[in-house]
Amino acid sequence: MTLIEEKTATGKDSEVSLGQPVNWSVAIVMGIFHVAAVAALFVFSWQLLAASIFLYWIATGLGISMGYHRLHTHRSYKVPLFLEYFFAVCGALTMEGGPISWVATHRIHHQNSDREGDPHSPRDGGWWSHAGWILTGEANHSNTRKMSRYAPDLAKHNFYVLLNNYHWVPLLALAILLGAIGGYKLVLWGIFLRVVFGLHTTWLVNSATHMWGSRRFATRDDSRNNWWVALLTFGEGWHNNHHAHPTSARHGLAWYEFDPSWLLLRVLRSFGVAKSVRMAGLTDAAADPKAA
Repeated sequence: MTLIEEKTATGKDSEVSLGQPVNWSVAIVMGIFHVAAVAALFVFSWQLLAASIFLYWIATGLGISMGYHRLHTHRSYKVPLFLEYFFAVCGALTMEGGPISWVATHRIHHQNSDREGDPHSPRDGGWWSHAGWILTGEANHSNTRKMSRYAPDLAKHNFYVLLNNYHWVPLLALAILLGAIGGYKLVLWGIFLRVVFGLHTTWLVNSATHMWGSRRFATRDDSRNNWWVALLTFGEGWHNNHHAHPTSARHGLAWYEFDPSWLLLRVLRSFGVAKSVRMAGLTDAAADPKAA
């Protein structure tokens, strides 16, 4: 039995908080961000939309898809340490917590997917899997010591420990910078609306892709391939593919499964920046001799 299985076999000492009361500190912050996101719609401009989309790619595309998920959690490829750290800072801009907590939660999810101990399974309810698990129980996103047990590889780096403890600092610094450049309107779009949109698209991977879509592989969980979630999340919606091959850096396995993060990774690999790229459980050299 692995460490994660030992800690989650009873549903205890994990991120699971089903049936616990609302965590009001988290709920209030979420409420403020959602209200401000709606307010952003009343000060629309094409320049603000473009800035928000660019920041969404930086934070969710590079930070979550390329960084927290495929690199930090599954070690699907290797890049120089400075770039690995950069992706982690980008991930912190999403307000989804620091790298250690995010990685720990996702590893627990894979270990117990759609079974007892899964932090966010739709078997406990669609709303629960989408956002309910965030709003109730303990807020472990800043509990670095506890979550480090599930991400010991990251906990060896002082940088990741510091970023996990102060994961809100990059977002605050960005808000100040955007305010200085474009005033409150840019803050509304580049911070509040962008963060809220990114939260919900990431949560859709937890909820929608375990409820709706097709199944190419007969995995032990309910994971699905969902094309519209993939479009919103830089390829993360090919979730059944991912659960069948968790360490694969490529999630869209067919030519028609659009996977922007994989396309970017191919570019990084062609320039020698990304190495040891894994695809469907094999190294890139084994999958494609020409890539060696």
